[in-house]
Amino acid sequence: MFTSVLMIEKALTSADVEFVTTLHGDESVAFHVLLQPRGDQADRLLRAIDDVALGELDEAVRERETPEGEAAKGVGEQALAVSLQALRASGSEAEGRLIEDHPLDALKSLVDEIGADEVIVLTDPHYVEEFFHRDWASRARHKVGVPVLKLFSHSKA
Repeated sequence: MFTSVLMIEKALTSADVEFVTTLHGDESVAFHVLLQPRGDQADRLLRAIDDVALGELDEAVRERETPEGEAAKGVGEQALAVSLQALRASGSEAEGRLIEDHPLDALKSLVDEIGADEVIVLTDPHYVEEFFHRDWASRARHKVGVPVLKLFSHSKA
């Protein structure tokens, strides 16, 4: 069995589930999902800049309506539950948890703890962070000691 750590920032769509569960053909995969709820206002600014870069001005304006920090925890728990249920419904093993602080440290610990074969980072595009190599995937490649695959989710957060 192949063991993947899947880092996400929102609930998986059916397209996302199909995408990650078919990466290894017929080989069975156990997913260990890490979801970080929305962060602080600095994260909100970066998301708004990404929206502007994509020409989605309406989305940039709506960023302030999205729950942040502690208010986002309930939304994160629900997104995690939906994602785990969808992965299990596809025939994969799946377990997961929320991470609130230091996501890359939590990722490194989990990779070591379970002996993961790979890390999959599935997020919306984050152009500012990616340009400066500050996104999860870029930073994880230098930290976890296993292959890191960066994928873009199939829907906007």
